[in-house]
Amino acid sequence: MREITYEIDERHDGMQVGAFLRGRGFSRAVLTRLKQGDRLKCNGSHIRTVDTVKTGDVVSVAFDDRSETFPNPDLKADVVYDDDDIVVFDKPANMPVHTSIWHGKDTLANLFAALYPDSYFHSVGRLDKDTSGLVTIAKNKIAACVLMTTGDKRPEKVYYAVTDRGFADSCGTEGEIIAPVAREKDDYMRRTVREDGEYAHTKYRVIRSTGKYCLSEISLVTGRTHQIRVHFAYMGFPLIGDELYGGDTSVLKRHALHCGKLFLRQPVTGAEISLSSPLPEDMESLFDESQKERS
Repeated sequence: MREITYEIDERHDGMQVGAFLRGRGFSRAVLTRLKQGDRLKCNGSHIRTVDTVKTGDVVSVAFDDRSETFPNPDLKADVVYDDDDIVVFDKPANMPVHTSIWHGKDTLANLFAALYPDSYFHSVGRLDKDTSGLVTIAKNKIAACVLMTTGDKRPEKVYYAVTDRGFADSCGTEGEIIAPVAREKDDYMRRTVREDGEYAHTKYRVIRSTGKYCLSEISLVTGRTHQIRVHFAYMGFPLIGDELYGGDTSVLKRHALHCGKLFLRQPVTGAEISLSSPLPEDMESLFDESQKERS
């Protein structure tokens, strides 16, 4: 069970407990759950969200969220950061993040259940099955709530994608793609650029261009489903290996997209966390082969 404590300072003297906790990222839904059972205390005694606190009081919040997902310890994904509230995995390609009717035992959630059986699983910004790289998992509901709703603690990600070399020549080595993204009609998976779609904004910078391919560093202003893949296909250069959006699958059997950098604040302490993951071998090898052909 995870217990989080807060010491009340002079600024919050006389404040209601509920208001104090909402200021630390607790949603109304989480506060409602805390009313069930003896999970909210002040100086060791039960307290209600409408009660007030004074300077020097210690408010404690307890979470008992157990995973109900099937645990699969045989799965592999490196843990690059781990504390009481979050864990960051370096997810390999071909591993879904969440379980589904198609994937019940081969997901990151299944691995998490094996490693942290007494913790809650909440992916903070998921990756597609074939996108590799850094994924943040909240271990309790307050960590999830803070990371999903608090602006300065929401994780920032940097992606890396491989396209045909022509992308740099045609679209420039640095720029933005602003085009609305919508679900393709009569297609559950596929997205497209369409006027009635949701606002979508992608920033890119080409950082390597050799032989047949170029590597772009990408940051997202918005986070629509398949946004990077859709935007690059819209520009006429689908990601290498991206069969769904018309990419070349002859050299790579998954779309060449990797979450390589992650910046976030620890949801309870506010400490800055900066993590990175190297370009995976299958994407790196594209440039090795390209260099060989060129020479």
